[in-house]
Amino acid sequence: MGLDLRADPVALTAALVDIPSESRHEQRIADEIEAALRAQAPHFEVIRKGDAVLARTHLGRPTRVLLAGHTDTVPAADNVPSRREGDVLYGCGTSDMKSGDAVFLHLAATLDEPAHDVTLVMYDCEEIESSANGLGRIERELPEWLRADVAILGEPSGGVIEAGCQGTIRVVLRATGTRAHSARSWLGHNAIHDLGDVLARLSAYEARSVDIDGCTYREGLSAVRIEGGIAGNVIPDAASVTVNFRFAPDRSVDDAVAHVAGVFAGLPVDLELTDSAPGALPGLGAPAAAALVTAAGGRVRAKYGWTDVARFAALGIPAVNYGPGDPNLAHRSDEHVEVGQVTAATEMLRRYLLA
Repeated sequence: MGLDLRADPVALTAALVDIPSESRHEQRIADEIEAALRAQAPHFEVIRKGDAVLARTHLGRPTRVLLAGHTDTVPAADNVPSRREGDVLYGCGTSDMKSGDAVFLHLAATLDEPAHDVTLVMYDCEEIESSANGLGRIERELPEWLRADVAILGEPSGGVIEAGCQGTIRVVLRATGTRAHSARSWLGHNAIHDLGDVLARLSAYEARSVDIDGCTYREGLSAVRIEGGIAGNVIPDAASVTVNFRFAPDRSVDDAVAHVAGVFAGLPVDLELTDSAPGALPGLGAPAAAALVTAAGGRVRAKYGWTDVARFAALGIPAVNYGPGDPNLAHRSDEHVEVGQVTAATEMLRRYLLA
């Protein structure tokens, strides 16, 4: 028996959780979603792209809302199949983000006359390296499917709109010295010691907070890895510290790199950028996004961390994270979602899509 998209979205969440879908192994869940949409949402055009399933209406509405959710999960931890205990549903992906997927799929099957045209994007491989991300593949190969006035990514947000997202860069600061025997340390130059000033500046750093569209984004500059030394009796001639900067979306990646370089200016270290991803402005001033905030009762906050809303922001599409579930429970062996959040998210988005 296949998925019943018209069933209670809590039951649909459980059915999705019961289909194992670790990243790169989403064929079965994509097959079932595709079959269910074709059978139960006849007002949608449905196509398949790899293990991504895309659907959209052509109702001639003045605005289009895109609902996006990833179908993959991290490896299960003895938490499939799902189980329900009272008002809590347990299982791999209940929070991140099969409950959000269930909300979107249920609405697609039960809203025959929405006030907006709707695009549904169920994509694969979000939980692994960015190069494998199904949304990126769709952007490259089917860009017309991502055109919309606002995008809603069903990542867990506790039923609160989390707008935009932070950007992130990682840099490696390398110091070089002169190797020597530690018994004659004065003959060498200790590269690890040169990192002392780097750590001191990190300790003294005061992170910026900035308000954008009523959302407060707090930045953070942190050492996340340190390396140096080859033996207990050798003065090290090389050492490095990796620093991660999470920055507000009013900065570009270039701005962020320049800021970090300025923090460490004048120190005897070389700086190398090793990873970067731009943030996403909330864009809540756009009419379709503002209407979404109104439907949610004005409950909105900044998103800490990076999500695929940044992909939509780069396309000029206002995007938010909105879904049931606690993001702090994602990937845990006791991952779960409160069933009341699934119901509340369904009803809020129903009101929005009908308004």
